[in-house]
Amino acid sequence: MEIKNIFCIGRNYKDHALELGNDVPDTPMVFSKPTHALVKGDGSVISYPNDQGDIHHELELVLYIGNDVEEGFKVDDVVTNMALGIDFTLRDVQSVQKKKGHPWLIAKGFKNSAVITDFWDFPGVETCKETDFSLLCNEETVQHGNIQSVIFDFQTILEYIHEKFGLGKGDIIYTGTPEGVQAITDKDEYVLKWGNEVKGSFTVSKI
Repeated sequence: MEIKNIFCIGRNYKDHALELGNDVPDTPMVFSKPTHALVKGDGSVISYPNDQGDIHHELELVLYIGNDVEEGFKVDDVVTNMALGIDFTLRDVQSVQKKKGHPWLIAKGFKNSAVITDFWDFPGVETCKETDFSLLCNEETVQHGNIQSVIFDFQTILEYIHEKFGLGKGDIIYTGTPEGVQAITDKDEYVLKWGNEVKGSFTVSKI
């Protein structure tokens, strides 16, 4: 499945913004990752740096734009597939960048910072509201969310991205993370679940 652009939404769950001491945004906070950041959460071992401070996991629902985006579009018209993903963040590096007023890319776009499961057919917005998603670390649930808790819904996010940057076939959107982010450690085992269904997994190697 071709992926052209990776858009990410920051602070889209109020409790996550508050857990990091951040302001709750009144418009979508959009940033991007390079496609080289992508890595499959397919049961493999994924390597991360051990010399740049804490690396936090951020579980997210990911949308795939599979149809042309035309005027007056609706989410269910343009999103054909979905996945679960993790937006990994070099938290200490990000804090330094924020204090300097510099972009976050170095803290958000590093290699293997965008874990993605296999995509499956998008069931529609209303069905997504009926299903929770979760992240397990070493068999314990560390993040749990539902899109009913987002600040900006899918329609708002897609319209905003389309207006500001353009949106087209092959683009994916990481739609924000619920609370519960925390630092990863070497040999942590992660499982990504949609409802009760395991959609992906991986093991951390810090080198």
